[in-house]
Amino acid sequence: MIEIKNVSKWYGSFQVLDDCSTSVAKGEVVVVCGPSGSGKSTLIKTVNALEPFQKGEIIVDGISVGDPKTDLPRLRSRVGMVFQHFELFPHLSVTDNLTLAQVKVLRRSREEAVARAGRLLQRVGLAAHKDKFPGQLSGGQQQRVAIARALSMDPVAMLFDEPTSALDPEMVNEVLDVMIDLAREGMTMMVVTHEMGFARKVAHRVVFMDAGRIVEDCAKDEFFDSASQRSERAQQFLSKILSH
Repeated sequence: MIEIKNVSKWYGSFQVLDDCSTSVAKGEVVVVCGPSGSGKSTLIKTVNALEPFQKGEIIVDGISVGDPKTDLPRLRSRVGMVFQHFELFPHLSVTDNLTLAQVKVLRRSREEAVARAGRLLQRVGLAAHKDKFPGQLSGGQQQRVAIARALSMDPVAMLFDEPTSALDPEMVNEVLDVMIDLAREGMTMMVVTHEMGFARKVAHRVVFMDAGRIVEDCAKDEFFDSASQRSERAQQFLSKILSH
């Protein structure tokens, strides 16, 4: 579903991605982890062209992201993106946040869009909050609205960029539970996260990055249960995050 081939990216003279290659098969869940500044968020944002890249190729569901002829708004409508800070429209109700792009981009009727929004809010446990504004919701609730909004576009894949890092600890699980359900339903997912419990539970593969490079790309069990066979950098990372 997602192919990343030899992708490199620079900010001026600083190289933020260095010859990165990986792939995500249909229905696969891939967790991308690594220390701060390793390029994880930049990598995931290149997948739907929120970040341009200078070298390499990215193909999503047969469409080349870097091709100047590619209709990027249409591509982005098919690849759901959930950000660290929710990115909801504060002046729109929860329902309107879910229906706006359905009507504008997918050309759905208002009635059809509202019905789809209602089903998805039910799915993420927020049907009772459909008429509220984002500011009236907790952080965990806002992030679940953001997930429902991404799903309202019927995406072929979902990208998550540290979706729980801005949340209070008590709210993390309510968001992870929605993501776990999605994974179990067979959604193709690429997830940048430090939540290793989530990775152990639902990831098929783990991609570990450091200094802009993909250092490890292996099955979940290999990454966690055969740590001694991983690179020294990955072992350091695992020893710090798994010791508590």
